[in-house]
Amino acid sequence: MPDQDKKLKTTEKLTDKKQQGITTRDYSDLKRLRCLLNVQSSKQQLPAINFESAQNSMTKSEMAIKAGGHRARGQWHESTEAVELENFSINYKNERNFSKHPQHKLFQEIFTALVKNRLICREWVNRAPSIHFLRVLICLRLLMRDPCYQEILHNLGGIENLAQYMEIVTNEYLGYGEEQHSVDKLVNMTYIFQKLAAVRDQREWVTTSRAHKTLVNLLSARDTNVLLGALLALASLAESPECREKISELNIVENLLMILHEYDLLSKRLTAELLRLLCAEPQVKEQVKLYEGIPVLLSLLHSDHLKLLWSVVWILVQVCEDPETSVEIRIWGGIKQLLHILRGDRNFVSDRSSIGSLSSANAAGRIQQLHLSDDLSPREIQENTFSLQAACCAALTELVLNDTNAHQVVQENGVYTIAKLILPNKQKNAAKTHLLQCYAFRALRFLFSMERNRPLFKRLFPTDLFEIFIDIGHYVRDISVYEELVSKLNLLVEDELKQIAENIESINQNKAPSKYIGNYAILDHLGSGAFGCVYKVRKRSGQNLLAMKEVNLHNPAFGKDKKDRDSSVKNIVSELTIIKEQLYHPNIVRYYKTFLENDRLYIVMELIEGAPLGEHFSSLKEKQHHFTEERLWKIFIQLCLALRYLHKEKRIVHRDLTPNNIMLGDKDKVTITDFGLAKQKQENSKLTSVVGTILYSWAAFNLFILWYGGLNLGPCTHKAGGGTTELNPQSINLFILINVLLQMISPTISLYISLYCNLFSWY
Repeated sequence: MPDQDKKLKTTEKLTDKKQQGITTRDYSDLKRLRCLLNVQSSKQQLPAINFESAQNSMTKSEMAIKAGGHRARGQWHESTEAVELENFSINYKNERNFSKHPQHKLFQEIFTALVKNRLICREWVNRAPSIHFLRVLICLRLLMRDPCYQEILHNLGGIENLAQYMEIVTNEYLGYGEEQHSVDKLVNMTYIFQKLAAVRDQREWVTTSRAHKTLVNLLSARDTNVLLGALLALASLAESPECREKISELNIVENLLMILHEYDLLSKRLTAELLRLLCAEPQVKEQVKLYEGIPVLLSLLHSDHLKLLWSVVWILVQVCEDPETSVEIRIWGGIKQLLHILRGDRNFVSDRSSIGSLSSANAAGRIQQLHLSDDLSPREIQENTFSLQAACCAALTELVLNDTNAHQVVQENGVYTIAKLILPNKQKNAAKTHLLQCYAFRALRFLFSMERNRPLFKRLFPTDLFEIFIDIGHYVRDISVYEELVSKLNLLVEDELKQIAENIESINQNKAPSKYIGNYAILDHLGSGAFGCVYKVRKRSGQNLLAMKEVNLHNPAFGKDKKDRDSSVKNIVSELTIIKEQLYHPNIVRYYKTFLENDRLYIVMELIEGAPLGEHFSSLKEKQHHFTEERLWKIFIQLCLALRYLHKEKRIVHRDLTPNNIMLGDKDKVTITDFGLAKQKQENSKLTSVVGTILYSWAAFNLFILWYGGLNLGPCTHKAGGGTTELNPQSINLFILINVLLQMISPTISLYISLYCNLFSWY
């Protein structure tokens, strides 16, 4: 043991002496370089250069030196300064804190001399060989990794000169073919500007020098490293609103979309992130629309890289604020793709790379060797997945403001998919899970605001939670408003959470059928009424969804004994058979089949996805909104056409036409339903029985209630001459107009309307 200690101490002393020797030699090299750089340009002897292999870049030269290669004699004769610059770049390639180095004063003096006597000295730049200027840039780039030197560069006026040189080299590179060492010059200069732009207060220096315009031009570069350098610098700049605005004034979107469509994964990732930042500007969103960017963006949703997906989805969140773009996203299949991501049945990859680390790797020529998809733990992948799912919820929240989009989300089982995300999981990252829950609740609340979707939500939450859900209000974007709801949910006991989970499973459209009735699989319970229930069903051998009404024949309304019930059932089946065989109209529900089973009558009919008109009335009052005149006319005319078809062509009277039997579907398509009390009127006969809902005994009254009730939900707006005026019932004789329309349906009904009008003094 004592001998080993002596050997160890001897080794340490030798190491210390060796390090001391290296430090002394380095000090001498630094002093020599400082002296060389302080020689004025007019006194410096710059050699004639023989570039027999001039196309070799500096990056390649550095790699060759690392590998132990040597320059062949006679390739070029370099000045002492060029050699010392190359040695400096090799010796200090891993140094980052020059301002804390023991020789920090020497480093600062060297940097100052590089800027004052080389970079901003036009005479030297014009005379210097290309490789010599490149080595100056490399040394500047290495020193600029220390933030202290970035401010020195600004104070010495170096940024403006660097921007000018970058513009000159870019023009030569893009316009006249590749100049000597131009790729490496551009890679080093874009790195310097990225480092400057990484600090918020320094971004103005870059835009003032107009370097951002050159960086945008470099987006059409052929070389991948030059392109990546420009993207990294622009992405750092775009973090600031002021710089973002200046970048967006340039014609940048077309090039970005081309990169997203054609280039490699890393280029796409950086481009998507840059476009995400720029989409905060209205003109950029307009350019995405102009250059048909939506199909390009949606094609990227098939990727498995989390960072690329996250950026693309947030781009969609911003561009779908435009109603036309929102529709385009649906047409191109965007809603299905977003829901597919939310379902979480894909294997994602990601990495820890940042703008700074990628920029350093690109400048050092190492970026192609980076492994960017295999260094995250399963937990980190999961956390990134939560962020992506939150982004998807945000996109769907904006998309469902369009009624047709909301309908597709429901049709694609979207309510179930989103609702599953609200459930807490204590094994996951609490902060990420909480945020995802907020985004999921917001998407659900926006969907709930659409009248047709409300039945789905009524059985999801317990009463107290549902009250908070309702009280949030319609279309509230502020994500913090949903935190109370999430906190309340997370405090529920296990049994209550289990019940909510079961409720969510109950709305799963893809779940196994609960039972079979006849030849039909029961998929969902849609509602109940006085006479029975309505189910969503699918035929065993088919794919189309249908509605099936189950009528309990033991209801007293069908008779007191079996004879009366049989008679009533016979009449109902007879009437429904007539309706099934005779009614073919786009605004009247289609009946397909009736059958008896276990003392119950089953009526199979068309499934109408929508909400009753009565629910629309209630919802509009609740939101303090109102029907526009255009929308009111659209609904009213469809009703008139449907009733004209029933009364004049088929001589069928509904006898229970209420707002709850008029369904509004996609694009306000009207469908009259529930013909259980309908009766066919024979020629020259009269209907004398009074049946149906007392408040709505005559179809004509329903039309009156629709029109006048709709107007009384708030002032009806009418656009004329570019302005908007209020249209009140008193402003025109509405019933004269209704009379004319109803003459098309039945003269008898118009007489009822005239009689009804006389009862009110305000007409």
